[in-house]
Amino acid sequence: MKLNVYDTDRHVIEPLEMWRDYVDQKTCEKYPINMRHDTPQAKLERIAKVGAIGDVDLPPQYLIGQELIINNWSEALQIDCAHKNDESRQPRMDALFPATQLTSMEQSGIHRASLFPTFATFIVNHQHLPADASLAYAQGYNRWLYDYCLHGDNRLTGVAMISRHDPATMVVQLEAVLKRGWHNITLRPEPIAGRVLGHPDYNPFWQACEANNVNVALHGSTHLHGATAGTERFKSLFALHACSHPMEMQMAFLSLLESGVLERHPQLKFAFLEAGASWVPHWLWRLDNICYPGFPRLTADNIKMLPSEYFKRQCWVTIELEEPCLLQTIEVIGHKKLMFATDFPHPDHLEFELSSASKICGDLTDEQLADVLYDNAVDFYGE
Repeated sequence: MKLNVYDTDRHVIEPLEMWRDYVDQKTCEKYPINMRHDTPQAKLERIAKVGAIGDVDLPPQYLIGQELIINNWSEALQIDCAHKNDESRQPRMDALFPATQLTSMEQSGIHRASLFPTFATFIVNHQHLPADASLAYAQGYNRWLYDYCLHGDNRLTGVAMISRHDPATMVVQLEAVLKRGWHNITLRPEPIAGRVLGHPDYNPFWQACEANNVNVALHGSTHLHGATAGTERFKSLFALHACSHPMEMQMAFLSLLESGVLERHPQLKFAFLEAGASWVPHWLWRLDNICYPGFPRLTADNIKMLPSEYFKRQCWVTIELEEPCLLQTIEVIGHKKLMFATDFPHPDHLEFELSSASKICGDLTDEQLADVLYDNAVDFYGE
């Protein structure tokens, strides 16, 4: 059977010059985006310190002014990335431009894709960036992404960024997104500027999202300058990467549930991306069977049915190839709430073949597999 594939979490790489072209001059001058490059002197000092493994050119580092946009990016990690750079160089180059993005999709058998930021998420959500600059960079990114997505015969779906630094601006930001004809936005799952997703300051925003059929894709990552799960106790990539994606998604759902966002806005749709799906059965079981029955009077206003019922009604989740517990996940939320994503071109998700995708759920019927690989994404993104 020929499989259509909708990549529900595919990334662009933002070229450095796009910020100058799409962000207002005042912001660019006050909070310039630039790169710090490795130097011959730094390499000599590195070799003297760590030996021959340091004899490699380190990738340039993105900065806002003098602030690194990526947190906990140690020298040891930079060295390892430099040694692996060749493996992901071509995919990263392909993600810079829509024409090569589309070519890479065709080579992988992917028909359509929803596009997410790479560096912009660290810039817009940077904890040291003031609200006006965060807003300006979010708006600039969306303008650039809109032009990027004009290519490709509607095969590229833009997912707009919203700055959360100042909640008073969020409805206006949403109106600008709607004027472009877009109905999909992305938010990070973490607290931003001290506010979790269920914070009361966001209530007008959630109302506007529901009223305008806007779909919300939650997408995190490991190296934000912010309060990502794990950063309060770990520094290594191993530990941070283990915590950030699945734990932030669990807490994001919990925040939306506990605050009553899901109860008050039953038409709102949320996708939980790049964390796999195997966390869902355990988390929903715990919420249903241990947390919800404990003191029901304390949650009666905001949670009026089992937590799993809210998830089944309003939430989608992406799966990983060869991920365990998918059948158990399907038993809990149904196969129509599962979507497929590659995370292209990020180096930890470069292996993808349709033959592998067809084996991810060996017990699924052809019709169910078609839903997971394509139709469920259409249902979520509304395309």
